[in-house]
Amino acid sequence: MHADHTELDRRTLLRAGFGAATVAVVGTELARPTPARADAGGDLDWIIGCDGWGARPPKDPLSVSAIPTNKIIVHHMAFPNVTDYSREQAVKLARDCQDLHIDGNGWSDTGQHFTISRGGYVLEGRRGSLERLRVGDRQMISAHCPGENGRAIGIENEGTYVDETPPEALLDSLERLCVTICRRYGLHAHDIFGHWDFRTTQCPGAAFYRQFPTLRRRVFRALGTGLGDVPARRWPDLWRFVSSPSVRVAQYLLAHHGYPVEPSGVFDTATVAAVQDWQARNGLPIDIDATLTAETWETLAPELDQHATGLPVTAAQYLLNFKGYADVAVTGAYDHATRRAVRDLQALHGLPRNGKIGTGTWCAIVGGVVRQSFTRR
Repeated sequence: MHADHTELDRRTLLRAGFGAATVAVVGTELARPTPARADAGGDLDWIIGCDGWGARPPKDPLSVSAIPTNKIIVHHMAFPNVTDYSREQAVKLARDCQDLHIDGNGWSDTGQHFTISRGGYVLEGRRGSLERLRVGDRQMISAHCPGENGRAIGIENEGTYVDETPPEALLDSLERLCVTICRRYGLHAHDIFGHWDFRTTQCPGAAFYRQFPTLRRRVFRALGTGLGDVPARRWPDLWRFVSSPSVRVAQYLLAHHGYPVEPSGVFDTATVAAVQDWQARNGLPIDIDATLTAETWETLAPELDQHATGLPVTAAQYLLNFKGYADVAVTGAYDHATRRAVRDLQALHGLPRNGKIGTGTWCAIVGGVVRQSFTRR
């Protein structure tokens, strides 16, 4: 989390300007401005606002984003897994987090929009986030994930979840908050992602991340969403302002197709040029920000089976290992450990456990969501 909110807003304005001036290029927005839904009512008194926990005033003026919100990004805080589940601990957590972000990171205010304690208390993070949630048309520009701070609602969850999972009270409140955000902003359960889907980090932790398919299913059921409203695959919309392990996967795949890119996870100029050239060569809309759209991912990623070798296998192994499958070695050969990890991932997402990496499995590997996930109980 190194980008200041004003920098992201400037980039957003530049993107909008270039998009208007370039006829041959399409924009990257996956969502359009959506008024709060009629059924999104109900009070939000269960969320402790900044005044309720004694927040400091922001160090600098805060801004409201000019672009639509199109996702939720879930974090863990890398704080201790305390056994104090009280309201007092939740208030202390919010204050400690704000102090760290203002005094340690040099940010204007708390980086995330909302914070959830291990006791299940939900608190406003960045000032103005609760007010914007009530309106549901725009969000506060935040600092929780560079490149996504103007279009993703960030939720921090108290604790560290690399090996442990959150308490049920936290998970229940996370579901409730996600449902509320989805209703207010016109989002869906398939718009919930983890921090490391858009940033190279150990957050939200491998153990917590394994629970995301279940979290999405709970939100899906609470929203009453029909399967017909779920896309076959919701890929992470990576673009030139983010860097992440999934960017590195895309770079491996581009290199497999002959492009001179370095698999670093950094969305550099060579990667931008390669993505846009790939889009042009495959008859896809050329995105001004080199966004890895669904069509881009699905033409880029080849199907792999037990006989596969090379960079695509390396790409899959790298990300499986990064996201918690420690026994998967990055060898470029589709070995038994890789097949076992793939089958486990397929089971988590409701995909056929055939051990092959087809389009749906690729989507799940890089952090996306597949429709089949919502058919599971």
